[in-house]
Amino acid sequence: METVREILQHKGSDVWSIQPEATTHEALEWMREKNVGALLVIDSKGTLQGIFSERDLARHVIEHGDDLRRIAVSEVMTSPVRGIAPDRTVEECMAVMTENRVRHLPVFEDSALIGLVSIGDVVKAVIHEKEFVIDQLEHYIAGSL
Repeated sequence: METVREILQHKGSDVWSIQPEATTHEALEWMREKNVGALLVIDSKGTLQGIFSERDLARHVIEHGDDLRRIAVSEVMTSPVRGIAPDRTVEECMAVMTENRVRHLPVFEDSALIGLVSIGDVVKAVIHEKEFVIDQLEHYIAGSL
């Protein structure tokens, strides 16, 4: 079974972040530019404060109807953030995402942030593994007939 570390090796370990006092409008612009669905919220001291996602914003706007140019990311972000270690399997990662109802998990090794995985990354890894197993079974069947 593939690990979270292997996912990061395939996709890269770039992590995009924003400061808590930035506006949600600024965050959305940054997310559009980087083509991502979430940003880690990191303060000026480098401390992870939360995670800001499109989902967080949608829920806040529906509930409060605020102006995106005035809402601080810190008002909308999810905190505390659940993370995962790079040696965990893709299945374990899926379980953490499902249990916590989240779509993004920061990856920590020895308390250092080394990447971010999304549900899309996890699904891609699962599909890749299933395709490999199917290919192996097809070769086995073809070779044994």
